[in-house]
Amino acid sequence: MTRTLANLVTVSALALSVTLGAGAAQAKDFLLGSELPLTGSLARVGQGMHEGISVAVEMANKSYAGKHSFKVQTIDDETSPAKGVAAVEKLAGDGVVAITGGYGSNIIGPASEAAQKAGLVYITSGGVSPELTQRGYPTFFRINNTDGYALAMIGMLQEMGAKKVSIVYLNKDATSSLAKQVNSALAAKGVTVGMHEFDGSTSDFKPLMNKVKLQDRPDVIAMVGYENDYVGILRAAKVLKPQVKAMVGVWSLATAQMAKEFPDLMETVYGTSMLPYPVEFTQPEAVEFAATYKTLFNKDPDYLGQFGYVQTRLLIDAVVRADEAGTLAKGGLADELRKTDANTLIGRVTFDRNGDNLNFTHRMGQHQGGKVVLVWPKDAANGTMNFPAVPW
Repeated sequence: MTRTLANLVTVSALALSVTLGAGAAQAKDFLLGSELPLTGSLARVGQGMHEGISVAVEMANKSYAGKHSFKVQTIDDETSPAKGVAAVEKLAGDGVVAITGGYGSNIIGPASEAAQKAGLVYITSGGVSPELTQRGYPTFFRINNTDGYALAMIGMLQEMGAKKVSIVYLNKDATSSLAKQVNSALAAKGVTVGMHEFDGSTSDFKPLMNKVKLQDRPDVIAMVGYENDYVGILRAAKVLKPQVKAMVGVWSLATAQMAKEFPDLMETVYGTSMLPYPVEFTQPEAVEFAATYKTLFNKDPDYLGQFGYVQTRLLIDAVVRADEAGTLAKGGLADELRKTDANTLIGRVTFDRNGDNLNFTHRMGQHQGGKVVLVWPKDAANGTMNFPAVPW
Protein backbone atom coordinates (compact mmCIF):
# COMPACT_ATOMS: atom_id res chain seq x y z
CA MET A 1 0.00 0.00 0.00
CA THR A 2 1.51 3.37 -1.00
CA ARG A 3 1.57 6.29 1.38
CA THR A 4 -0.87 8.22 -0.82
CA LEU A 5 -3.26 5.29 -0.85
CA ALA A 6 -2.87 4.74 2.88
CA ASN A 7 -3.72 8.36 3.59
CA LEU A 8 -6.94 7.90 1.70
CA VAL A 9 -7.99 4.79 3.60
CA THR A 10 -11.43 5.38 4.99
CA VAL A 11 -10.97 9.16 4.89
CA SER A 12 -14.26 10.96 5.25
CA ALA A 13 -15.33 14.48 6.25
CA LEU A 14 -12.56 16.65 7.61
CA ALA A 15 -14.41 17.79 10.71
CA LEU A 16 -16.85 16.70 13.33
CA SER A 17 -20.17 17.73 11.85
CA VAL A 18 -22.98 18.41 14.20
CA THR A 19 -26.52 19.14 13.08
CA LEU A 20 -27.08 22.87 13.42
CA GLY A 21 -29.15 23.75 16.45
CA ALA A 22 -29.29 20.09 17.51
CA GLY A 23 -29.63 19.06 21.13
CA ALA A 24 -27.60 16.32 22.73
CA ALA A 25 -30.20 13.69 21.82
CA GLN A 26 -30.17 14.39 18.07
CA ALA A 27 -28.17 12.43 15.54
CA LYS A 28 -24.56 13.48 15.07
CA ASP A 29 -21.67 12.41 12.85
CA PHE A 30 -18.38 11.79 14.63
CA LEU A 31 -14.99 11.65 12.94
CA LEU A 32 -12.33 9.49 14.60
CA GLY A 33 -8.65 9.63 13.73
CA SER A 34 -6.31 6.68 13.31
CA GLU A 35 -2.51 6.74 13.06
CA LEU A 36 -1.03 3.37 12.13
CA PRO A 37 1.98 1.75 10.41
CA LEU A 38 0.51 0.60 7.08
CA THR A 39 3.94 0.54 5.43
CA GLY A 40 7.39 -0.16 6.81
CA SER A 41 8.54 -2.94 9.11
CA LEU A 42 5.32 -2.97 11.19
CA ALA A 43 2.93 -2.93 8.23
CA ARG A 44 1.48 -6.40 8.90
CA VAL A 45 0.45 -5.61 12.46
CA GLY A 46 -0.69 -2.13 11.52
CA GLN A 47 -2.96 -3.53 8.83
CA GLY A 48 -4.39 -6.05 11.29
CA MET A 49 -5.28 -3.32 13.78
CA HIS A 50 -6.67 -1.13 10.98
CA GLU A 51 -9.02 -3.94 9.97
CA GLY A 52 -10.30 -4.30 13.54
CA ILE A 53 -10.87 -0.54 13.78
CA SER A 54 -12.86 -0.65 10.54
CA VAL A 55 -15.04 -3.46 11.91
CA ALA A 56 -15.73 -1.48 15.09
CA VAL A 57 -16.88 1.52 13.06
CA GLU A 58 -19.07 -0.65 10.83
CA MET A 59 -20.73 -2.35 13.80
CA ALA A 60 -21.17 0.91 15.71
CA ASN A 61 -22.91 2.49 12.73
CA LYS A 62 -25.29 -0.45 12.72
CA SER A 63 -26.00 -0.38 16.45
CA TYR A 64 -26.35 3.43 16.61
CA ALA A 65 -28.25 3.71 13.30
CA GLY A 66 -30.64 6.66 13.34
CA LYS A 67 -28.90 8.13 16.38
CA HIS A 68 -25.25 8.68 15.47
CA SER A 69 -22.78 7.77 12.74
CA PHE A 70 -19.03 7.29 12.85
CA LYS A 71 -16.25 7.58 10.30
CA VAL A 72 -12.49 7.23 10.59
CA GLN A 73 -9.66 9.09 8.92
CA THR A 74 -6.53 6.96 8.76
CA ILE A 75 -2.96 8.17 8.19
CA ASP A 76 0.02 5.86 7.64
CA ASP A 77 2.87 6.67 10.02
CA GLU A 78 5.21 4.49 7.91
CA THR A 79 6.64 2.90 11.10
CA SER A 80 8.31 6.23 11.91
CA PRO A 81 8.05 8.09 15.24
CA ALA A 82 8.39 11.48 13.53
CA LYS A 83 5.68 10.64 11.01
CA GLY A 84 3.50 9.34 13.83
CA VAL A 85 3.67 12.78 15.43
CA ALA A 86 2.94 14.47 12.09
CA ALA A 87 -0.04 12.17 11.57
CA VAL A 88 -1.52 13.04 14.97
CA GLU A 89 -1.01 16.76 14.36
CA LYS A 90 -2.71 16.46 10.96
CA LEU A 91 -5.65 14.56 12.46
CA ALA A 92 -6.00 17.13 15.23
CA GLY A 93 -6.07 19.91 12.66
CA ASP A 94 -8.75 18.05 10.72
CA GLY A 95 -11.02 18.04 13.74
CA VAL A 96 -11.13 14.41 14.87
CA VAL A 97 -12.71 13.80 18.28
CA ALA A 98 -10.13 11.19 19.36
CA ILE A 99 -7.44 8.85 18.04
CA THR A 100 -7.42 5.06 17.96
CA GLY A 101 -4.42 3.12 16.68
CA GLY A 102 -0.67 3.20 17.03
CA TYR A 103 1.77 0.29 17.08
CA GLY A 104 5.21 0.14 18.67
CA SER A 105 5.92 1.86 21.98
CA ASN A 106 8.70 3.97 20.43
CA ILE A 107 6.16 5.40 17.96
CA ILE A 108 3.19 5.59 20.32
CA GLY A 109 5.21 7.52 22.92
CA PRO A 110 5.75 10.69 20.86
CA ALA A 111 2.47 10.29 18.95
CA SER A 112 0.41 10.13 22.14
CA GLU A 113 2.38 13.08 23.52
CA ALA A 114 1.28 15.06 20.46
CA ALA A 115 -2.31 13.96 21.15
CA GLN A 116 -1.97 15.09 24.77
CA LYS A 117 -0.80 18.53 23.63
CA ALA A 118 -3.79 18.73 21.28
CA GLY A 119 -6.19 17.68 24.04
CA LEU A 120 -7.16 14.49 22.21
CA VAL A 121 -7.78 11.07 23.73
CA TYR A 122 -5.38 8.44 22.32
CA ILE A 123 -6.31 4.78 22.81
CA THR A 124 -4.20 1.84 21.69
CA SER A 125 -3.37 -1.83 22.01
CA GLY A 126 0.00 -1.48 20.28
CA GLY A 127 2.21 -0.04 23.03
CA VAL A 128 2.91 -2.01 26.19
CA SER A 129 6.02 -0.28 27.56
CA PRO A 130 5.47 0.55 31.27
CA GLU A 131 6.81 4.06 30.68
CA LEU A 132 3.78 4.96 28.56
CA THR A 133 1.44 4.92 31.55
CA GLN A 134 3.94 6.55 33.91
CA ARG A 135 3.84 9.95 32.21
CA GLY A 136 0.65 11.14 33.89
CA TYR A 137 -1.15 11.90 30.61
CA PRO A 138 -4.90 11.97 31.29
CA THR A 139 -5.67 11.44 27.60
CA PHE A 140 -3.71 8.18 27.15
CA PHE A 141 -5.40 4.77 27.38
CA ARG A 142 -4.39 1.22 26.47
CA ILE A 143 -6.19 -2.10 26.78
CA ASN A 144 -3.08 -4.28 27.21
CA ASN A 145 0.32 -4.09 28.90
CA THR A 146 3.66 -5.80 29.44
CA ASP A 147 2.49 -7.73 32.50
CA GLY A 148 -0.14 -9.63 30.52
CA TYR A 149 2.39 -10.73 27.89
CA ALA A 150 5.08 -11.58 30.45
CA LEU A 151 2.72 -13.74 32.52
CA ALA A 152 1.71 -15.68 29.40
CA MET A 153 5.30 -16.36 28.33
CA ILE A 154 6.37 -17.28 31.88
CA GLY A 155 3.37 -19.59 32.31
CA MET A 156 4.12 -21.34 29.03
CA LEU A 157 7.79 -21.86 29.90
CA GLN A 158 6.87 -23.22 33.31
CA GLU A 159 4.41 -25.66 31.80
CA MET A 160 7.18 -26.87 29.48
CA GLY A 161 9.37 -27.48 32.51
CA ALA A 162 12.20 -25.42 31.01
CA LYS A 163 15.37 -25.37 33.16
CA LYS A 164 17.56 -23.27 30.86
CA VAL A 165 16.17 -20.45 28.72
CA SER A 166 17.91 -18.06 26.34
CA ILE A 167 16.06 -14.76 25.89
CA VAL A 168 16.88 -13.04 22.59
CA TYR A 169 15.43 -9.53 22.62
CA LEU A 170 15.31 -6.25 20.71
CA ASN A 171 16.79 -3.33 22.64
CA LYS A 172 13.71 -1.07 22.46
CA ASP A 173 11.70 0.05 25.47
CA ALA A 174 8.80 -2.41 25.32
CA THR A 175 10.86 -5.42 24.28
CA SER A 176 13.65 -4.78 26.79
CA SER A 177 11.15 -4.27 29.59
CA LEU A 178 9.36 -7.52 28.80
CA ALA A 179 12.60 -9.49 28.44
CA LYS A 180 13.88 -8.25 31.79
CA GLN A 181 10.58 -9.00 33.50
CA VAL A 182 10.60 -12.57 32.18
CA ASN A 183 14.27 -12.95 33.16
CA SER A 184 13.61 -11.85 36.75
CA ALA A 185 10.58 -14.12 37.15
CA LEU A 186 12.33 -17.18 35.73
CA ALA A 187 15.53 -16.62 37.74
CA ALA A 188 13.43 -16.36 40.91
CA LYS A 189 12.06 -19.81 40.11
CA GLY A 190 15.53 -21.31 39.73
CA VAL A 191 15.66 -21.26 35.91
CA THR A 192 19.05 -20.51 34.33
CA VAL A 193 18.59 -17.60 31.94
CA GLY A 194 20.89 -16.21 29.25
CA MET A 195 20.12 -12.67 28.02
CA HIS A 196 21.07 -11.69 24.44
CA GLU A 197 20.29 -8.20 23.20
CA PHE A 198 20.21 -7.08 19.56
CA ASP A 199 19.35 -3.79 17.87
CA GLY A 200 16.92 -2.94 15.12
CA SER A 201 19.62 -2.87 12.43
CA THR A 202 20.45 -6.57 12.91
CA SER A 203 19.80 -8.54 9.73
CA ASP A 204 22.06 -11.57 10.26
CA PHE A 205 21.19 -13.42 13.47
CA LYS A 206 23.56 -16.34 12.91
CA PRO A 207 26.37 -15.00 15.17
CA LEU A 208 23.90 -14.44 18.00
CA MET A 209 22.23 -17.83 17.52
CA ASN A 210 25.61 -19.56 17.35
CA LYS A 211 26.49 -18.00 20.73
CA VAL A 212 23.20 -19.26 22.16
CA LYS A 213 23.80 -22.71 20.73
CA LEU A 214 27.40 -23.12 21.91
CA GLN A 215 27.43 -21.19 25.21
CA ASP A 216 23.92 -21.33 26.65
CA ARG A 217 22.76 -24.73 25.41
CA PRO A 218 19.19 -23.87 26.45
CA ASP A 219 16.05 -25.99 26.57
CA VAL A 220 14.02 -23.17 25.04
CA ILE A 221 14.77 -19.98 23.10
CA ALA A 222 12.47 -17.09 24.00
CA MET A 223 12.21 -14.34 21.37
CA VAL A 224 11.08 -10.80 22.21
CA GLY A 225 10.89 -8.59 19.14
CA TYR A 226 8.69 -7.93 16.14
CA GLU A 227 7.78 -9.79 12.97
CA ASN A 228 10.95 -9.18 10.97
CA ASP A 229 13.08 -10.01 14.02
CA TYR A 230 11.30 -13.36 14.49
CA VAL A 231 11.80 -14.22 10.83
CA GLY A 232 15.54 -13.45 11.05
CA ILE A 233 16.00 -15.39 14.30
CA LEU A 234 14.10 -18.43 13.02
CA ARG A 235 15.99 -18.45 9.72
CA ALA A 236 19.30 -18.40 11.59
CA ALA A 237 18.12 -21.14 13.96
CA LYS A 238 17.00 -23.27 11.05
CA VAL A 239 20.52 -23.10 9.63
CA LEU A 240 22.37 -23.68 12.91
CA LYS A 241 19.85 -26.11 14.44
CA PRO A 242 20.39 -25.52 18.17
CA GLN A 243 19.28 -28.49 20.26
CA VAL A 244 16.27 -26.87 21.87
CA LYS A 245 12.80 -28.16 22.65
CA ALA A 246 10.82 -25.09 21.62
CA MET A 247 10.92 -21.61 20.10
CA VAL A 248 8.66 -19.20 22.00
CA GLY A 249 7.82 -15.58 21.15
CA VAL A 250 5.26 -12.97 22.09
CA TRP A 251 3.26 -10.44 20.05
CA SER A 252 2.86 -10.42 16.25
CA LEU A 253 3.99 -14.04 15.90
CA ALA A 254 1.09 -16.48 16.35
CA THR A 255 -0.99 -15.00 13.53
CA ALA A 256 -2.59 -16.35 10.39
CA GLN A 257 -0.56 -13.91 8.27
CA MET A 258 2.76 -15.22 9.60
CA ALA A 259 1.62 -18.80 8.97
CA LYS A 260 0.74 -17.93 5.37
CA GLU A 261 3.87 -15.94 4.59
CA PHE A 262 6.46 -18.12 6.38
CA PRO A 263 5.08 -21.68 6.63
CA ASP A 264 8.59 -23.19 6.67
CA LEU A 265 9.58 -21.12 9.72
CA MET A 266 6.41 -21.03 11.81
CA GLU A 267 5.50 -24.68 12.36
CA THR A 268 5.44 -25.51 16.14
CA VAL A 269 6.52 -21.95 17.10
CA TYR A 270 4.64 -20.34 20.02
CA GLY A 271 3.41 -16.77 20.42
CA THR A 272 0.79 -14.79 22.30
CA SER A 273 -2.69 -14.93 20.80
CA MET A 274 -6.17 -14.24 22.14
CA LEU A 275 -7.72 -16.26 19.30
CA PRO A 276 -7.16 -19.59 17.61
CA TYR A 277 -7.02 -19.66 13.83
CA PRO A 278 -9.41 -20.49 12.25
CA VAL A 279 -11.39 -18.47 14.76
CA GLU A 280 -14.05 -20.07 16.95
CA PHE A 281 -16.72 -17.74 18.41
CA THR A 282 -19.97 -18.40 20.29
CA GLN A 283 -20.74 -15.16 22.17
CA PRO A 284 -23.18 -12.95 20.14
CA GLU A 285 -20.96 -9.86 19.87
CA ALA A 286 -18.00 -12.04 18.89
CA VAL A 287 -20.06 -13.86 16.25
CA GLU A 288 -21.12 -10.51 14.77
CA PHE A 289 -17.52 -9.29 14.90
CA ALA A 290 -16.28 -12.32 12.97
CA ALA A 291 -19.11 -12.10 10.41
CA THR A 292 -18.52 -8.38 9.83
CA TYR A 293 -14.78 -8.97 9.51
CA LYS A 294 -15.44 -11.66 6.91
CA THR A 295 -17.77 -9.36 4.98
CA LEU A 296 -15.32 -6.46 4.94
CA PHE A 297 -12.06 -8.33 4.39
CA ASN A 298 -13.03 -11.80 3.14
CA LYS A 299 -11.04 -13.56 5.86
CA ASP A 300 -11.26 -14.60 9.48
CA PRO A 301 -9.98 -12.17 12.13
CA ASP A 302 -6.86 -12.70 14.20
CA TYR A 303 -6.05 -11.19 17.58
CA LEU A 304 -4.62 -7.97 16.10
CA GLY A 305 -7.98 -7.20 14.56
CA GLN A 306 -9.65 -8.22 17.80
CA PHE A 307 -7.57 -5.70 19.77
CA GLY A 308 -8.22 -2.93 17.23
CA TYR A 309 -11.94 -3.64 17.44
CA VAL A 310 -12.10 -3.61 21.25
CA GLN A 311 -10.17 -0.38 21.75
CA THR A 312 -12.25 1.41 19.09
CA ARG A 313 -15.62 0.16 20.27
CA LEU A 314 -14.83 1.25 23.84
CA LEU A 315 -13.82 4.66 22.47
CA ILE A 316 -17.00 5.01 20.40
CA ASP A 317 -19.25 4.11 23.31
CA ALA A 318 -17.44 6.66 25.49
CA VAL A 319 -17.84 9.33 22.78
CA VAL A 320 -21.60 8.73 22.82
CA ARG A 321 -21.77 8.91 26.62
CA ALA A 322 -19.76 12.13 26.71
CA ASP A 323 -21.91 13.66 24.00
CA GLU A 324 -25.11 12.73 25.81
CA ALA A 325 -23.70 14.23 29.02
CA GLY A 326 -22.83 17.42 27.15
CA THR A 327 -19.12 17.13 28.02
CA LEU A 328 -17.58 15.95 24.73
CA ALA A 329 -16.52 19.44 23.66
CA LYS A 330 -15.31 20.22 27.18
CA GLY A 331 -12.71 17.45 27.58
CA GLY A 332 -15.16 14.96 29.07
CA LEU A 333 -14.23 12.04 26.82
CA ALA A 334 -11.27 11.00 28.97
CA ASP A 335 -13.50 11.03 32.04
CA GLU A 336 -16.05 8.79 30.32
CA LEU A 337 -13.37 6.33 29.19
CA ARG A 338 -12.07 6.15 32.75
CA LYS A 339 -15.56 5.08 33.87
CA THR A 340 -15.41 2.06 31.52
CA ASP A 341 -16.12 -1.33 33.04
CA ALA A 342 -16.86 -3.66 30.15
CA ASN A 343 -16.72 -7.36 29.37
CA THR A 344 -15.14 -7.41 25.92
CA LEU A 345 -13.74 -9.87 23.40
CA ILE A 346 -10.44 -9.77 25.32
CA GLY A 347 -12.04 -10.01 28.76
CA ARG A 348 -12.86 -7.34 31.31
CA VAL A 349 -11.54 -3.84 30.60
CA THR A 350 -11.30 -1.05 33.13
CA PHE A 351 -8.85 1.85 33.20
CA ASP A 352 -6.89 3.05 36.21
CA ARG A 353 -5.92 6.69 36.73
CA ASN A 354 -2.95 6.20 34.36
CA GLY A 355 -5.12 4.79 31.59
CA ASP A 356 -3.90 1.20 32.03
CA ASN A 357 -6.12 -1.91 31.93
CA LEU A 358 -4.84 -3.93 34.87
CA ASN A 359 -7.25 -6.80 34.11
CA PHE A 360 -5.35 -7.77 30.97
CA THR A 361 -4.05 -11.32 30.62
CA HIS A 362 -2.93 -13.07 27.46
CA ARG A 363 -2.93 -16.58 26.02
CA MET A 364 -0.34 -18.61 24.12
CA GLY A 365 -0.89 -20.16 20.72
CA GLN A 366 1.20 -22.57 18.68
CA HIS A 367 1.48 -22.85 14.90
CA GLN A 368 0.28 -26.32 13.98
CA GLY A 369 -0.28 -27.34 10.36
CA GLY A 370 -1.18 -23.85 9.14
CA LYS A 371 -3.44 -23.22 12.13
CA VAL A 372 -2.90 -21.33 15.38
CA VAL A 373 -3.95 -23.55 18.29
CA LEU A 374 -4.42 -22.06 21.75
CA VAL A 375 -2.39 -24.19 24.17
CA TRP A 376 -2.10 -22.04 27.33
CA PRO A 377 -3.73 -21.60 29.79
CA LYS A 378 -5.57 -24.89 29.90
CA ASP A 379 -8.97 -23.32 30.53
CA ALA A 380 -8.67 -21.35 27.28
CA ALA A 381 -6.95 -24.03 25.17
CA ASN A 382 -8.59 -25.54 22.10
CA GLY A 383 -5.76 -28.03 21.58
CA THR A 384 -2.58 -29.43 23.13
CA MET A 385 1.07 -28.47 22.82
CA ASN A 386 3.22 -30.21 20.24
CA PHE A 387 6.24 -30.44 22.53
CA PRO A 388 9.14 -30.88 22.18
CA ALA A 389 9.16 -29.65 18.57
CA VAL A 390 10.92 -27.05 16.45
CA PRO A 391 10.62 -25.97 12.77
CA TRP A 392 13.78 -27.80 11.63
